[in-house]
Amino acid sequence: MTAAYPSLPAIDAPSEGDPLRDPSLYLNRELSQLDFNFRVLAQALDPQVPLLERLRFLCISCTNLDEFFEIRAATVRHAMDFGVPAAADGMSPASILNKIHDRAAQLVDAQYKCWNEVIRPSLNEAGVRVLGRDSWNARQTRWLRAYFRDEIMPVLSPLGLDPSHPFPKILNKSLNIVVVLKGKDAFGRAGHLAIVRAPRSLPRIIHLPQRVSGGEHDFVLLSSVLSAFADEMFPGMEVKGAYQFRVTRNSELVVDEAEVENLALALRDELVGRGYNPAVRLEIAKDCPKPIMRTLLQNFDLPENAVYLIDGPVNLNRVTQVYDLVARAELKYPSFTPRTLRGQDAMFETVDDGDVLMHHPFDAFTPVLELIRQSATDPNVLAIKQTLYRTGKDSAIVDALILAARNGKDVTVVVELRARFDEDANLGVADRLQEAGVQVVYGVVGFKTHGKMLLIVRREGRKLRRYVHLGTGNYHSGTARAYTDLGLITADPDIGNDVHLLFQQLSGLAPSTKLKRLLQSPFTLHTGLLKKIEREAKLARAGKTGRIIIKINAINEPRIIRALYAASQAGVGIDLIVRGACALRPGVPGVSENIRVRSIVGRFLEHSRIYWFGNDGEPELYCASADWLERNLLHRVETCFPILDEDLAERVFKEALQNYLDDNCNAWELDADGEYHKLSPAEGETPHSAQAALLAKV
Repeated sequence: MTAAYPSLPAIDAPSEGDPLRDPSLYLNRELSQLDFNFRVLAQALDPQVPLLERLRFLCISCTNLDEFFEIRAATVRHAMDFGVPAAADGMSPASILNKIHDRAAQLVDAQYKCWNEVIRPSLNEAGVRVLGRDSWNARQTRWLRAYFRDEIMPVLSPLGLDPSHPFPKILNKSLNIVVVLKGKDAFGRAGHLAIVRAPRSLPRIIHLPQRVSGGEHDFVLLSSVLSAFADEMFPGMEVKGAYQFRVTRNSELVVDEAEVENLALALRDELVGRGYNPAVRLEIAKDCPKPIMRTLLQNFDLPENAVYLIDGPVNLNRVTQVYDLVARAELKYPSFTPRTLRGQDAMFETVDDGDVLMHHPFDAFTPVLELIRQSATDPNVLAIKQTLYRTGKDSAIVDALILAARNGKDVTVVVELRARFDEDANLGVADRLQEAGVQVVYGVVGFKTHGKMLLIVRREGRKLRRYVHLGTGNYHSGTARAYTDLGLITADPDIGNDVHLLFQQLSGLAPSTKLKRLLQSPFTLHTGLLKKIEREAKLARAGKTGRIIIKINAINEPRIIRALYAASQAGVGIDLIVRGACALRPGVPGVSENIRVRSIVGRFLEHSRIYWFGNDGEPELYCASADWLERNLLHRVETCFPILDEDLAERVFKEALQNYLDDNCNAWELDADGEYHKLSPAEGETPHSAQAALLAKV
């Protein structure tokens, strides 16, 4: 049995020349990324998923779509404005943007159908009610009107539009109401249109008291309250209509790093204006009159296909707050306690006994934190070096690094200020670290530092020994509980020296140095992968077994894709486990019939990157911070590290690769026509969920 959803648009016509450069062999990255959100939304529609988790998946699909427009669609529009050439798929930016809007309209319709026809009614049956205006009784209405007068009205600043009051600046993704008025105000001015901006200090979800509503879990959206009591804001005038809207803006920060003297100061300046960058999308209530809609589109300089008519709250993702406000264990995934590492109270001794592998969230993140904490107070530790991409608020790791600096350790931290949407938080982290005496480095001009590395230098007898942590995810305790990632702690001398050389590159002007164990972007990872793919192809052409298994979040790098196509033609069996965007088209006769692509969407966000090459019976297994995107392989600082311990490599293979290839519950397969279909157990086949199998071992 399979379940499909609306198909992707057809790929543009092929070009002449190298047959593996034929645009028809490449799916568009942006449309493929949009497609991922249909798979997320499918979790919201799955009755096997607990109800509040289904609500959360619906809201995740909405948040993902916001970010897609802020970054991906904005990038395509930028490419269209500046005449950027077509990518490997051959589609022009203008064509991509039109198809994005068509595809996104399908997704938005599916999201609100899910909310109105499935999730909201199911919540109501479970005693969790999100009450619309049409369902308020007299008592609820009185309480909400009083709440509006006491708690909301004092912080609002309604603005009538006239020659002296031009259209106000509208902040990115903020909630707004456009109000149609009739009559005259106190100065005799005729009413026409007014804008009400909802300050971000106001709660978007209002929890009704049980004494008023009769239910323990009854909620009302702020947007409903603003629309319902718009008359309170314009006394003496007639409100003919009130329509919520929201604009999404380009949120990509652009800083010419080669021209600025101080990246931190330049980013701070850019952050001030980010919320008012050019618009890319308008969401508005579906009953809004067309003349008002056209006025808004003109104001935001948007084409007609950039407007989305919304049958519900324009900020639907805000309903995710209900998840935290409702303490109903039976409506959520069962809680679990991750495995703890034996011996984590003495990390140096534990690592002396052998490498430590952590598979998050099934293994706790605490060994990493303990390693830094113990280093901060160990008199034998001389230096700590670390990269920070995302850390979260109140990071215990940052606290431990500050403690280490105050205890006299030499602490160097590479803070990537350009981590998207975490720029402000990272600026704050950098300030805290510098105030404590930590040497803070902002990485390399033009290259984001995305690699995850921790290096500790410790004196042991007459020698210095290096301890290293390398990971596929961020140093963020929150994502370590929600994302699947792999981390390795080792004292291997070769890996330690490689990481030392990488930090020299990041903190100084060291030349590109050949590493013994690690591959790195932007110097050796891309070429190294091409060589390993070609090696498997040579084995297959020689009559031996060529085999490749890769688990990543996204792939679009054309040379890598062409190498995989060539390997498939040579007879190499290739399995790609790609969570999100995939530009490779599998199953094309004569080109990619030996390539299979699947995506796993479940309770945890699949985030680990693993590369496995069969190598004629002597397999090589690497974990990495890099996806197979052009930016990761060519324009970022990334790390790719081998799992040298055979037992640990076997564990990674079984848990994170074979386990996922066996999944027939949460797996979606990509077909040659560009459509995904969900797998389900065949008759007589045992259901297998990769994530559930890993949880069962905790």
